Amino acid sequence: MEKSQEILKQYWGYSSFRPMQEEIVDSVIYGHDTLAILPTGGGKSICFQVPGIALEGLTIVVSPLIALMEDQVNNLQSRGINAGLIVSSMSYREIDITLDNARFGNMKFLYTSPERLKSDLFIERCKAMKVGLIVIDEAHCISEWGHDFRPAYRDIAQLRTLHPSVPFIAVTASATKRVQDDIVELLELKKPNLFIGNLERKNISYQVRHTENKLQKIIDHCQENSAVTGIIYCQTRRSVKFVVTQLRALNINAGFYHGGLKPEDRKYMLEHWMQGKIKVMVATNAFGMGIDKPDVRFVLHYEIPANLESYYQEAGRAGRDEKEAVAIAFWEQKDIDLMKQQLQMKYPSIERVKIIYNSLCNFLKVAIGAGNGESYDFDMQLFNQSFSVPISETFYALKLLQLNETLNFSENNFHATRLKIAIGNSALYKFQVGYPSINELVLTLTRSYPGIFDRFININESEIAKRLKISRAGLTKQLKHLEQYGVIDITFQSSLPRITFLTERFPEDYLDIKNEIYLNRKKIEEDKLAAIIHFVTGSDCRSSAISAYFDSTSEDCGKCDVCLEKLKSDKNIHEIVVLIPKLLPARKEELALKINVSEDLVEQSLRALILEEKIIENDGLFSNS
Repeated sequence: MEKSQEILKQYWGYSSFRPMQEEIVDSVIYGHDTLAILPTGGGKSICFQVPGIALEGLTIVVSPLIALMEDQVNNLQSRGINAGLIVSSMSYREIDITLDNARFGNMKFLYTSPERLKSDLFIERCKAMKVGLIVIDEAHCISEWGHDFRPAYRDIAQLRTLHPSVPFIAVTASATKRVQDDIVELLELKKPNLFIGNLERKNISYQVRHTENKLQKIIDHCQENSAVTGIIYCQTRRSVKFVVTQLRALNINAGFYHGGLKPEDRKYMLEHWMQGKIKVMVATNAFGMGIDKPDVRFVLHYEIPANLESYYQEAGRAGRDEKEAVAIAFWEQKDIDLMKQQLQMKYPSIERVKIIYNSLCNFLKVAIGAGNGESYDFDMQLFNQSFSVPISETFYALKLLQLNETLNFSENNFHATRLKIAIGNSALYKFQVGYPSINELVLTLTRSYPGIFDRFININESEIAKRLKISRAGLTKQLKHLEQYGVIDITFQSSLPRITFLTERFPEDYLDIKNEIYLNRKKIEEDKLAAIIHFVTGSDCRSSAISAYFDSTSEDCGKCDVCLEKLKSDKNIHEIVVLIPKLLPARKEELALKINVSEDLVEQSLRALILEEKIIENDGLFSNS
């Protein structure tokens, strides 16, 4: 469609869509419910953002992660597209203003979590909104068979009753047939158009290596590939800190990224990595959402995730420019043993969960019958000291209570200070005249942050304090002064997790932990863990194993560690001729190394392929014709 092409060019600068994107965009614009499953790097956000701009009215995007929402909203705003979001860290006043802007302003995109959809405030405002499109991002979260099951996703279908004629588009990077069926059924999609991208990443060589010293193997790889960009994935912040410290001690140019970093530190690390000033990023799975650096040549796993969905997404951040890349997972036997132990720890007894819930309510001073819809910053360390509960047990109990839809637990709730000028220009001028000591701060805010009169804006307190030549404490004092006099509405920076109660507080004996959810979820996670262990320890082609897991089929890739091992012995020219096209583009020396045969045999095979006009050679580089 010509209009969608124009939007793509105007806002993203692209002259053409990636494979399948245009068909998905057209499906949505023509009003069809749509399910799009595109692999990591396939450009899922374009598939709903372009039609969101093309269609009249507001696009509501339901997303599971705050960081993902913030990244997409910032990206849209940087392109001149009016977008807002509602997250648990926002005050009632801030949510109220955002919903008003979505209803009466020219906002095109409103991002929110599924839990927020159930609030009376959202429902009443949504009824009066002119909605053109409803998007369900990370749609696999709706299925208990998905790897990130969120029960609140099952309430999204209620938006159908509010806006019955508005099309739905559900997007995700990976979903088995079972998960696909759940998405269609539970979202009540009407005769949806289904688009499933090819799971095969033919330019990625998947490697799984058993070793007694993972760290040394990673160091060796980084030193041998110091000129290219890579990612090293860890499962915990502690591991990230350990690995990056070891790399830096050897002068390897490494940065680090995890959900516990302050926003300015995350921004610094990401910008330096995107610009090539940092070559290797050591990170948890928090690094990846919305990150699209095309020239990542390797992804290494210091620790393997607990399911194949996560592994596939993380490994898939290599080679998005479609050039050759490698994904190497290192493992030791103790890793497998630890993953099994951790799975058991994730499911404390139901009795223990109830005790922790009761202690949590007491800690937050939530009375029986109160708390429904209320949010609290949660100092987990102080809680565990006060009630002598291990942090890991508290964490997993909160996750189960979230699964039970008793509360919502936002563990990575790190946000900058946000504020909005609450009075008009004339009233603000009078205030400045009456309080000259704060005049410089007011001028700095109004000149540095366009739109601060209309919506809440993230501010950089360190930068403002530096410009005003005052301390951070002094700046906080002035901001609180402005808040007290009603000049600004403000939500101060927080680095604490946040808990939002989805029901009133129950007496301990009346809290119902749904046994079927508890047991079913545990069994599903056990099955997923068994699948990733089989993938790591098995002898099937890695690429084919991934395809089979997602109910697809593919030929053996010819380039993973399993395939290359099979080709190490008894090779003749015929076998090499069949293999070479799968490994191109490459030079003769590279091919000999990959196939593990002499350069003479490779040269004979190359000559035969050139004579058959199946490949071409340009300055020593061979590629398919």
